[in-house]
Amino acid sequence: MAAGTALIGGWLVLSGPFAHAQIGDFARQERGRQLAAAGDCVACHTAEDGKPFAGDRPIETPFGIIYSANITPDPETGIGAWTEEQFYRAMHEGIAANGRRLYPAFPYPWFTKVSRADVDDIRAYLRTLEPVRSKARPNEFPWPLNHRIAMAGWNELFFTPGEFQPDKQQSAEWNRGAYLVEGLGHCGACHTPKNMFGSAKADQKYQGGKIQNWFAPSLAGDQRAGLGSWDTEDITRFLKTGRNDRTTAYGPMAEVIKDSTSKMSDEDLHAIATYLKSLPATAPESTEVPDQNVVRAGQAIYADQCSACHQAGGVGVKGLFPSLKGDGIVQSDQPLSLLRIVLNGGHAASISASPNALAMPSFGWKLSDGQIASVATYVRNAWGNKAGAVTSDEVRDLRKSVESAASSY
Repeated sequence: MAAGTALIGGWLVLSGPFAHAQIGDFARQERGRQLAAAGDCVACHTAEDGKPFAGDRPIETPFGIIYSANITPDPETGIGAWTEEQFYRAMHEGIAANGRRLYPAFPYPWFTKVSRADVDDIRAYLRTLEPVRSKARPNEFPWPLNHRIAMAGWNELFFTPGEFQPDKQQSAEWNRGAYLVEGLGHCGACHTPKNMFGSAKADQKYQGGKIQNWFAPSLAGDQRAGLGSWDTEDITRFLKTGRNDRTTAYGPMAEVIKDSTSKMSDEDLHAIATYLKSLPATAPESTEVPDQNVVRAGQAIYADQCSACHQAGGVGVKGLFPSLKGDGIVQSDQPLSLLRIVLNGGHAASISASPNALAMPSFGWKLSDGQIASVATYVRNAWGNKAGAVTSDEVRDLRKSVESAASSY
């Protein structure tokens, strides 16, 4: 089911079996299914052990817990009674059918860039789902954030509605990638740091951001901690399978790959890669040489606890255990994800076309905060890696934060 793109009169046009002109309802619904996958709608709108798209999934934010909405076509608790105009307004302006302002945990600051035709096709697909009666729990926000009128001020300060406008100086593939990354893919929602009000920092676009006690790494062109050393095939393969010769996806990104990017066409993934490779490098932060006593202590722990899988040289085992040598997550200025995976372990991304039953075990029960800090400092500075030292306080704070989040559900 191949599709192509063309730039006509400054507008990006999709050709092939999913083109808008003269297509029937089934084609619109199928195209909407693919677009919903690109937007990863099922991830946020499906609770653990819940019905797909029925909502009520708790989503951590710095301001409290928000519960996702039911987007099945149930007329009372879902969006079955919504008109096309109301659905588009929610996606484009962040306003629900009843006039309530939505919180940006629903990423309308990115979805606003999605074309009206694509939004209508997404709605056409959602209307084919089984209606599920499921009312989300009230959000757990403090005053005054529990009053949605506060979002009017937030929107005035931080939100600019408007559909994506192609860059006439760029190729059709680049524009397709930009449209997906900036719009439905809402990559900046995780990979851009946020200010104290929860808005993406425009001057640090795609330079990495904290999310739910993980760190979404930089997508900029930095050689050490970004995508500068990756080529388009590295990015495409990672998005399709959750791994490449450089790294393996864990945490929230593993879920994104399972539910979203692995279901996208190779053409769209390559377009995304083309756009991401155009992002410039950022000025690297200087790092001090870590205390060599800490490094030696970490090296001993690594040899005893880690080298059986990741190898003495940190190169891992291809197709099984990821390499730590040259890994951007390992060398990130923010070590949050490295510490999280050592503390709590986790499952790598696994999809039907590329199953992976292996998991990283948890070491939080057997290693102290100081030991985890030491081994993290070692792997961040071994085999040509270069990154700042990790402190035991950072490990302690993360341990407490993860335990607190787990107890809140």
